[in-house]
Amino acid sequence: MTTQTNHPIYKLGLALSGGGAKGFAHIGVFKLLEECRLKPDIIAGTSVGALMGALFADGYTANEIKELFTGREFSEFAQLQIPKSGLFDSKRFRYFLRRHLRAKNIEELQIPLVVIATDLDHGESHEFRNGPIVEAVTASCSIPIIFSPVTINGVHYVDGGLFHNFPVSIIREECERIIGVNVSPMVPQKYKQTLFHIAERSYHYMFRANTLEDREMCDVLIEAEEFGKYKTFDLENVDQIARIGYAAAVRAFEKLIQENKDAQWVRTLKEARDRALNP
Repeated sequence: MTTQTNHPIYKLGLALSGGGAKGFAHIGVFKLLEECRLKPDIIAGTSVGALMGALFADGYTANEIKELFTGREFSEFAQLQIPKSGLFDSKRFRYFLRRHLRAKNIEELQIPLVVIATDLDHGESHEFRNGPIVEAVTASCSIPIIFSPVTINGVHYVDGGLFHNFPVSIIREECERIIGVNVSPMVPQKYKQTLFHIAERSYHYMFRANTLEDREMCDVLIEAEEFGKYKTFDLENVDQIARIGYAAAVRAFEKLIQENKDAQWVRTLKEARDRALNP
């Protein structure tokens, strides 16, 4: 755990990693938080973590988010194009966001949200804390080569995972405690020898390599090897991935309670968990 040197602004932060469809595990974590009546005071998300975080911050429940993606296909979110700056364009994804997000700007969300993207022009990580949600989230989700960069105010942005796939450090000093959900575990995966799958695998290694320090910054770290069984664009197992996320969250809470019984904030968490188990 990290010792705070500054005065935190928020009591509880929630950091959500990228990882494609594995990010449906975030839904399971939302479900447990709802059952425990724990509401994060701020959310930081990268790629699919930004997508899930935006919906949760917008007031969607875990079940409602799951319903948005159940039964859908990849083609509903991306359209193959003649490669120029990416194999797919994101017009359909933007349409999906505009259709379902109630808030238009990040600052209008019910929970403060930090969306992490990569400034491709200047080679640095960028935090979106205000402005249009759709453009910021689309930028954060735009894996280079696979998706075209997103232009915002004349700057080209791509997936935030290039620098911060697990954005715990982004909000660490602002929060007393942080729950981190890492859906990109260090698990080797089989892959096909195609341009698409080689690019996907290469970015998977890059993204997970920059999560090591952030894992150590969490007060509660939620992750599971089972996440590694699923492909980046697997939309056929939404419910199953969400259940794995829920189970991983329960295990993380139980471990924390067993190892830190005397800490006041852990006792509060235990009381919340007990209420969830015995409504």
